[in-house]
Amino acid sequence: MNISVVRKNVLSATLIRHIQTSPTSVIFDMFALQHLIMRNLIITIIMILSTNDTMAQTKQTGHYANVNGLMLYYEIHGHGFPLVLVHGGGSSIPANFSYWLPLFSVTHKVIAVEMQAHGRTADIDRVTTFEQDADDIAALLRSIGVEKADLLGFSNGATTSLQVGIRHPTLVRKLVLASGTYKRNGMPEGFFEGMIQATMEVMPDELKTSFLKINPDKAALQKMFDRDKARMIGFKDIDDSLIRAVKVPVLLLNGDKDVVSNDHVVAISKLLPNAKLLIVPGGHGEYMGE
Repeated sequence: MNISVVRKNVLSATLIRHIQTSPTSVIFDMFALQHLIMRNLIITIIMILSTNDTMAQTKQTGHYANVNGLMLYYEIHGHGFPLVLVHGGGSSIPANFSYWLPLFSVTHKVIAVEMQAHGRTADIDRVTTFEQDADDIAALLRSIGVEKADLLGFSNGATTSLQVGIRHPTLVRKLVLASGTYKRNGMPEGFFEGMIQATMEVMPDELKTSFLKINPDKAALQKMFDRDKARMIGFKDIDDSLIRAVKVPVLLLNGDKDVVSNDHVVAISKLLPNAKLLIVPGGHGEYMGE
């Protein structure tokens, strides 16, 4: 396993030079720093995922696919080797990937999905689990003729993406797992107990606004919250043997102040036989531009 740990200002020669050549009297522009961090991170991921195919960006197109009884919303951007983007809990394509998607679509055929009860994918009478979400993604890829793809998942989407690697290994070439949870002990003490009492009021306002912008149905927003809450309350550890069975290259990302503990991500990286670990400055989702 090759582990790269990036803390605070260690990202690239470009970033280091920027800091070193700035006059000490100048107040450092933290927004510019965050922008540079995100661009360097995206470039790193693109280099890891990229192939030698000729690639060009195209305008987004939205579609629905009937998979396992669910009308799943997805978008396709660009050309190249397929890259599936899987959002986190309470989120959607624009909520998590508005910054990353245009850059990835220059080098890849990006397939961005919205899972059950999220964004433009309506809820159905079915319990939501990470395993079911993985099966839905696999069914989507097969329905649109994708034989193999890279997957990038954030937060709950990272857990789902790992499950695709576990349950549908022939569909996966590489995985990028950002701030994912694979064992209950990866979350802060009391998280799961607190989830039992959680109400819509604890949901970040920016996620509510993002949802209602693409789906103005407030009842659907509540349903998404309820589905995500129930999923996390019922979450069970992924067995070590299943994690070890994922043989494809995996890049694990985490923020140094993430809600997911770095010890947890390090432990998972040691279980995966072909993993790299990248810890970047910031909290949960900050390195994605959230």
